[in-house]
Amino acid sequence: MKKMISTPNEQGFSRRRFLKNSLGAGALLGFPTIIPATALGKNGAVAPSERVNIGVLACGGRSAAAGAYKDYAKSQIVAVCDPVLERRLQKVQAWGVSDHYSDFRDVLARSDVDAVHISTADHWHVLMSLMAARAGKDVYCEKPLGLSIEQNLAARDIVNKYNRVFQYGTQQRSSDPCRMGIELVLNGHIGDVKEIYVWAPQGYAGGSATPVLPVPNTFDYDLWLGPAPKAPFCHDRCLNMEFDGKAIWFVYDYAIGFLGGWGAHPLDQLQWWADEEGLDIPVEYKATGTIPTEGLHNTVTHWDMESSYANGLKMRFMDTVTAKAKGAAGEIPFFNEIGEKADNCTHFIGENGWIRVTRGVFQCSDEKIRRMAKNPGPRRLTESRNHFGNFVDSVLSRKQPVANLDSAIRSDIISHMADLSIRTGKKLGWDPVKEVVTGSKQARKMMHRDMRKPWTL
Repeated sequence: MKKMISTPNEQGFSRRRFLKNSLGAGALLGFPTIIPATALGKNGAVAPSERVNIGVLACGGRSAAAGAYKDYAKSQIVAVCDPVLERRLQKVQAWGVSDHYSDFRDVLARSDVDAVHISTADHWHVLMSLMAARAGKDVYCEKPLGLSIEQNLAARDIVNKYNRVFQYGTQQRSSDPCRMGIELVLNGHIGDVKEIYVWAPQGYAGGSATPVLPVPNTFDYDLWLGPAPKAPFCHDRCLNMEFDGKAIWFVYDYAIGFLGGWGAHPLDQLQWWADEEGLDIPVEYKATGTIPTEGLHNTVTHWDMESSYANGLKMRFMDTVTAKAKGAAGEIPFFNEIGEKADNCTHFIGENGWIRVTRGVFQCSDEKIRRMAKNPGPRRLTESRNHFGNFVDSVLSRKQPVANLDSAIRSDIISHMADLSIRTGKKLGWDPVKEVVTGSKQARKMMHRDMRKPWTL
């Protein structure tokens, strides 16, 4: 296929072509995609009908893991896009992809793209996922989910209305140790769960909106901002790719910081367990936290949230620095030298012991419990050892993958409830029937985030 590169001047054409193609395919939305016979590529040993064509939407740092599709026998990457030319050219070279675009709508318009991998900034996640679903594409979306609770609830249409397969980028669900640890809890090896503690790495203050810089010719800044408010182009907002200073994760216009950006992982492990227990999410929340007042970054850096479920079960969610301080002070039961080493954690405390799940590891209060991990009992979770392969297999089988959308919505709302409680200074409630925040009119209004025109859910 001839290489196609869209530039800012070509975006009007791209949008018109996308709308034409997506409307023309409207009668087919919701039905399994037929993978074209031209999908041969390097995995020619696999029948074309068993191979999935992937388009990678955004080529920044979080896209690196998408290279796994290239090495999975049932998938191949056929297109990449990014509004920054240099970033997408890096992936073209690394993955051997010939087709690259500035505008993601060019990828959605392609009839040979079966699924997309979304690794954009957080403020694009739900909007882009919905647009992909409307175009008949299945979706792998990096965590966290929505920029607001409203976006999270709207995301349901991806599966319910458009019948798309959706995989959430919480890859710990495809880790044997994480799954085994939660199965031990589900099968009662620590008795009834009495308390739960969750922690994740803290956010970062800093960054500067000055000096204002000219926009490079190879950077489509308007598309990079998308639904976010207009803002001056500067190094720390747009060009700083270092972990500790990457403003795209710590500016409130684009994210809620590591409350969701890192908290998504341990909260997802919590929700995996809660889903199996028939629990929704906590109904009461009281959180305190620190929000920088100087610099470019303005998301929560440190936090401590106490919450409770409808059945009275208590769950406490903190950043790692706060958790270690509380643990050292004796406020977290069974917080020992093992907990001190865990930068992210889901810590279940039962009547007969404890189980702690962190990335690639589970730990138990008793060696006898640990020995039961390979045969924990009848309550088992979906087994996956390859998060990307699980997504590809689900696209082919039309079954939802291990990190499903409903669970993603629930866990992501927990992080937003923490953020809203901190920002309003109020104790908040969650009405699981009406799906609204209670306890503060201000917080309820903050369930919504405005989008810059012409973007809309």
